[in-house]
Amino acid sequence: MKFPTGLPIGESWIEAPASVPVIFPYDGTPVADAPVGDVAIARAALGNALAVRETVGRLPSYVRRKVLRDVHSAVLSERDAFVDLLVLETGKPLVDCRVEIDRTLLTLETSAEEVARLHGETVPLDLLPSGEGLQGFWVRKPIGVVVGITGFNYPLLLAAHKIAPAFAAGCPIIVKPAPQTPLATLWLAHLMRSALADTGAPSSALQVVTGGPEVGAALTTDPRIGAVSFTGSAAVGHRIARDAAPTKVLLELGSNSALVVADDADLDAAAAAIVRGGYYASGQACISVQRVIVVSSVREALLEKLGARLPGVVVGDPRDPLTRVSALINPAATSRVREWVGDAVHAGAAVAYASPGDELGPTVLTDVPDGLPAWDEEIFGPVIAVRSVPDVDSALRAVNETRYGLQASVFTSSLDTAFAAIDRLEVGGVVINDVPGFRSDVMPYGGVKDSGTGREGPRFAIEELTTTRMAIIRPRP
Repeated sequence: MKFPTGLPIGESWIEAPASVPVIFPYDGTPVADAPVGDVAIARAALGNALAVRETVGRLPSYVRRKVLRDVHSAVLSERDAFVDLLVLETGKPLVDCRVEIDRTLLTLETSAEEVARLHGETVPLDLLPSGEGLQGFWVRKPIGVVVGITGFNYPLLLAAHKIAPAFAAGCPIIVKPAPQTPLATLWLAHLMRSALADTGAPSSALQVVTGGPEVGAALTTDPRIGAVSFTGSAAVGHRIARDAAPTKVLLELGSNSALVVADDADLDAAAAAIVRGGYYASGQACISVQRVIVVSSVREALLEKLGARLPGVVVGDPRDPLTRVSALINPAATSRVREWVGDAVHAGAAVAYASPGDELGPTVLTDVPDGLPAWDEEIFGPVIAVRSVPDVDSALRAVNETRYGLQASVFTSSLDTAFAAIDRLEVGGVVINDVPGFRSDVMPYGGVKDSGTGREGPRFAIEELTTTRMAIIRPRP
């Protein structure tokens, strides 16, 4: 490995009390041993972060920008090695891991640029007579220590979305990666702590603590932290929000993203998007296509076009550049997805397509009833469910009939339909004529309802992780 053993705590790396092997999901072979922290280490990290809070908050803009630029250069120089590690750690296809590293680089680069855009505004206090003669302006100040908790599916990218905006805002951050995928995050932390040391900034500005739920609870419930930024399941996110109150909590949770196909849609483009958007990262993405809601007059034509494309989706070893679907993160995830598919079929759904062989590959269900996880919940696997409705109005209502609301897409050639979707869909992002999984890392990204609160994307995350401080000055007492 290209980083020290142990955990980056305080100004050095310390020995962890235990270790576990990281397993390559495709064949079950060990990748490397990963350190496992505990509550004592979590508390030590909190103490170190709090000790440097004021120092990090006062780092000059040029230092914060330089550190992030240096990290970008360091990651870029190790791009191929990072890709290889991501494939082994996550089991995601090579093509998706290449996308992850490119998006990570963009996140680091744009976070560095946003340092130059942290500014305030003047305020006309004399709109009331009592404000006559007063000068007013506001500035942004760091919110304090940030705790970032990331998911297993995009470990490097998610870590970058926590770390880079927090540091750009002037906040020390403690990251807890998913237990299955800590290695890329530890390597990123090593590169950033090296960049911090090169500028004379405290390495404690970034620490990583691994471990189980008890470690997460110790980090997120400490009343001295400024914010928690969590990416993961709705159930865990809700518990963190309750337990951390009144600390600010940013939640990027799951979804069962919908793709609507109107009767005037380009069906070839829609079918291609469903395949691309439903099966990238083996379906383990919170905005992958799960629900396809098609106007009934074009249902059969769409299914026919889907059926023609699905045999071309390569299932197999994620190290193969042609592979598009591979093993899920662990056998338990695979068993759960199979169980949800079985429950749907038992309740009356049909399997329109399933890949041959024993591997869990691209699957299409039709007419899954309400009330079943394959329609109502986030399946997080290579499964999509197709349902037909009479018209576009019914389709938009169907999109909203869920507790989730992250992103959705609509395929149509009508501007009226496009703007109706933008106006009516209860989601954080509406995509027209592309996959609901489209995300530019510079845009505001997040959901509504049970899909979360707050927004990511460097500019928007920095706003979330800073507070406004108002200055009111009477020049002559």
